[in-house]
Amino acid sequence: MKVSSSSLLITLLILVSVLLQTNAETLTCTSRRSPCFLKKMTCPVQCPSRSPKDPTAKVCYIDCNSPICKTECKNRKPNCSGTGAACLDPRFIGGDGIVFYFHGKSNEHYTLVSDFNLQINSRFIGLRPEGRTRDYTWIQALGFLFNSQTFSLEATKAATWDDEIDHLKFTSNREELVIPEGHLSSWQSPESNLRVERTSNKNSVVITLPDVAEISVNVVPVTKEDNRIHNYQIPSDDCFAHLEVQFRFYGLSSKVEGVLGRTYQPDFKNPAKPGVAMPVVGGEDKYRTTSLLSANCKSCTFSPAGVLDQKDALVMDYGTLDCTGSAISGNGIVCRK
Repeated sequence: MKVSSSSLLITLLILVSVLLQTNAETLTCTSRRSPCFLKKMTCPVQCPSRSPKDPTAKVCYIDCNSPICKTECKNRKPNCSGTGAACLDPRFIGGDGIVFYFHGKSNEHYTLVSDFNLQINSRFIGLRPEGRTRDYTWIQALGFLFNSQTFSLEATKAATWDDEIDHLKFTSNREELVIPEGHLSSWQSPESNLRVERTSNKNSVVITLPDVAEISVNVVPVTKEDNRIHNYQIPSDDCFAHLEVQFRFYGLSSKVEGVLGRTYQPDFKNPAKPGVAMPVVGGEDKYRTTSLLSANCKSCTFSPAGVLDQKDALVMDYGTLDCTGSAISGNGIVCRK
């Protein structure tokens, strides 16, 4: 019997697909609040592993917030055009999908998220060229408070940028923490309630607080091109190394506060004006803290012993958002459930 070349090709593709699927990892959702709790799911062929050896490869992950129990592929680096992003001269994309800018002041601290069981603060760096009415600012550090613990990471100062130098510095409970360089190098707190994993050899990490949040972070400089376009007037002795960040939250309460956190409130009306090139929102006085690891802003809701009321939990599923407008352009966009 004569077999056509097309039939052989189809058979070969089926065999390859089966082989790849056989090598794919199986993940289990461990969030008790999830409809997928304890369900086992196989990773897609396109991303068969949750910890691939290739730092550029997509990873397999379970969206435990989704009512559709399945594994998905995702990038581990921040997407500055995605929900929960905080990049550039701080440009945010809120939980409501709307783009806005929050400038603040250099060398001051602001609360990005404040909920009963989680506080995330930021430290801004920047400069004010002569003739400017405000500072140009960037996020230089993040501080986390959860339970009775603290964690921080910051971009270290550098005169010039060098990709071969790691610009990340960490602390745990106010003590310096060393996480060895290298893709997939990781550290976990003794209580197992915080994990940090490098997503490249240097300058990129993912921070995971199980059932609470996942934060992707890159350290980057202000580039010569950005300096030219925006006329930042960056000095020759400081490249203003700063953080690109993307947050993903699991079950924030409806009373969550903060520059970014308030945009996850179910009834929040974002003051950013749609269609404006740089929609700036205020709140400096409401969200200013005295230090990176303080929860004393005027609108902060965090309590060291705070426990999220399950009745008040707000489970987010942004896969169902219908958005109009473009996050890439920097103009305001509107998203609807």
